[in-house]
Parts: sequence; structure tokens; C-alpha cells
Amino acid sequence: MILLLFPLAIQGGAMILDEAWFHRRRGLPRWERIGHPLDTLTVLICFLFVLFVPPNAKGALAAYIALAGFSSLFITKDEWVHSKMCEPAEHWLHAILFVLHPIVFFTTALLWRSGARTALWVQAALIFGFGLYQLLYWSFLWKPHRP
Repeated sequence: MILLLFPLAIQGGAMILDEAWFHRRRGLPRWERIGHPLDTLTVLICFLFVLFVPPNAKGALAAYIALAGFSSLFITKDEWVHSKMCEPAEHWLHAILFVLHPIVFFTTALLWRSGARTALWVQAALIFGFGLYQLLYWSFLWKPHRP
């Protein structure tokens, strides 16, 4: 069971690295300041789904796969912006995150089906907190670099 948490921890660490190093260093244009919290919201919706819908409910797995698939595609929406703004190391980190995203959803489904509700609640709380941070920091606290 503990091994199922490993991809979530790796993704969380990669997200923190992306945020703390790359985003803060280059700043985020408006598109990303809006889009990144929306990315987080698509992940949170998947976690809320598994927390409030029993895994054996009719159509639950298919609905979860649809939500996870949507989130996995949605997070790629910024790549046109990233292609102009990011250095190669940030592109590489994004590639790692894109690979981890469906893996995290797969392990989340296994946790869901095994009844690991505490782990799912903790992860949902972390996702909510990160999304709240993104929204507040990039909307109200961050100041653009002045040359």
C-alpha cells in the first residue's frame, strides 16, 4: 500500500520544484496565473470524486477514468506558452510531470478501490492547499519583476 503513495510524493516534489524554482524565477504571465490553479482544480475534482463516490457504484470507474483523462489532457494546454518562455530544464520537468500525471491517477484508483480513504483525504487536502496557494500568491502577492 505504501508503494502506491510513491508516485504522489514524486509528483508533489516535482510540482514544488517547478513552482519554487522555475515559476518564481521567471514569473508567470496572466495565462499561466489563471491556468495553473485550473490545472490543480482538475486534479482536485478527481480526488473529490474518489472520496465521495464508492468504487463499486455503477459507472464510477468509467467516470473516474473520464475525469482523469480530461485532467491529463487539460494540463498540457500551456505548452504553447511554455515553448516560448521556459528553459530546457523546465521543459524536462514538465515532461516528467506529464508522465507522472496518469500514473498518479492510476495509483489513486488503486487506493480508492482498496479503501485507503485517509491517504486520499490527505492528498486531497494537499492539492486543495496547493491550489489555494497558487490562486492567492499569483493573483495577489506576486509582483512582476521590474527591469
